[in-house]
Amino acid sequence: MNGVHDMGGLQGFGPVRPEPNETLFHADWEKRALAVTLAMGASGQWNLDLSRAARESLPPAQYLGSSYYGIWISALEKLLLERGLVSEAELAGRTPPQPGPSLRVLQGPQVDGALARGASTQRPAASPARFATGQRVRARNLHPAGHTRLPRYVRGHLGTVTLVHGAHVYPDRHAAHTLPPFDEAPQWLYTVVFDGRELWGEAAEAGLQVSVDAWEPYLEPA
Repeated sequence: MNGVHDMGGLQGFGPVRPEPNETLFHADWEKRALAVTLAMGASGQWNLDLSRAARESLPPAQYLGSSYYGIWISALEKLLLERGLVSEAELAGRTPPQPGPSLRVLQGPQVDGALARGASTQRPAASPARFATGQRVRARNLHPAGHTRLPRYVRGHLGTVTLVHGAHVYPDRHAAHTLPPFDEAPQWLYTVVFDGRELWGEAAEAGLQVSVDAWEPYLEPA
């Protein structure tokens, strides 16, 4: 979706100011926000792309006015409410927490191993790759209503395929089903490099390049 989260290349938001020697967490509640999000993600009630879609679909004013982990918690509340795992009254503290359904649980001793292993999104390809390394392609000018990983600022622009990663779970379709079983039918995944001046014109810094990982449905031959 063309949400407020997709602000790459937009003007008017001020410069990006990296924080030297930035700490992992700026407050204790952020640690809990990460822990609760990981724990509920392991329950199997939604997938990573649905989590991203929940964050991206927050109201623009709420999204822009929230911190990084504030966005995470708001999205988690949204997912929990949609699936009936918590009530508005419980979230607001007006009623005590009620017993919920039996869900898959990520135990504390399992966390480090689970994070270290990760979860591969690569799947067997159903057809040959349409594009090859070195090929010129154009990012399609898409404006989907649902989740997508194609940045708005590359749509309609020409780039060059530099890597072919194999077939991976296609996020747009992965987030289309709100309840399991989820659609993991893969699409070929490529790294495409765009010249900065192709994206932003002659005012872009000379030699600037932007790399984007793009699934095959996002691309068409140049």
